[in-house]
Amino acid sequence: MPPRRQPTARQVRLGAELRKLREAAGLTAREAAALLGTNSVQMSQVEAGIAGVSEDRVRRFAAHYACTDEELVSALVAMATDRTRGWWEEYRGSLPTPFLDIAELEHHSTYRGDVEFLHIPGLLQTEDYARAVFSYGVPELPAPELELRVNHRMARKTVIEGARPVRYEALIHEAALRIRVGDRTSSRAQLVRMLEISEADHVTVRVIPFDLDGFGGAWSAMMLAGGAVPKLDTAVRDAPHGTTFIDAEAQLDVFRTLFRKVEAVSLDPERSRDFIHRLAKEL
Repeated sequence: MPPRRQPTARQVRLGAELRKLREAAGLTAREAAALLGTNSVQMSQVEAGIAGVSEDRVRRFAAHYACTDEELVSALVAMATDRTRGWWEEYRGSLPTPFLDIAELEHHSTYRGDVEFLHIPGLLQTEDYARAVFSYGVPELPAPELELRVNHRMARKTVIEGARPVRYEALIHEAALRIRVGDRTSSRAQLVRMLEISEADHVTVRVIPFDLDGFGGAWSAMMLAGGAVPKLDTAVRDAPHGTTFIDAEAQLDVFRTLFRKVEAVSLDPERSRDFIHRLAKEL
């Protein structure tokens, strides 16, 4: 197979995990290539996600790297052999690649979590709210691209509203609930919709109130996606220069800990629903 010109974040992650196994075994790419009967160029392409890899080759890698974590190996095999062409593929070439990578990440996730301070999390947004968010960009998006982004965001909701929803928890600061991204009517509709979604057993919404003492975590906005095994979890952060996918174990531990710290000081789900209900009545 010819090398991929633009591997997806999932393909890059598979290569990165194979590289981590090799490095844990204390082998260089050249040494591993010699053991496996290949060359260092092909090894580099596999570990960069540019070249595909078969189930047999993944298991050979694991054996030569003395990896005995069968759950992890099976998860890597599933990543290597998955040929899913999900709904997001219809947007390929029309939207920036990170939009597609996030949708694919969510499709394969075992749980989802968000911490947000200035915006309602994307999975909870109404169409009007999402349109208002995307409309504020500079430079202004052409109308067709604006609608593509809105439609894509609405389609992502299948991860929590589809036939096989995953467990989802959103920690949302009061600021995000009060900022009127759209007009008063659309802001009220957004809060009402959040209340409706939060009634589902697999969805938890918690509010971080303004009057919380000693809260210095307003910089810790994040998205967490659970992998098939904890080592394959992913943290995602948005920044002005783009979207960052984080998979290093030490960094993942940092973001997991931050999530738990913010969760611990947030209102419980029942009080959070009451809080959101009061805000909606004020509008």
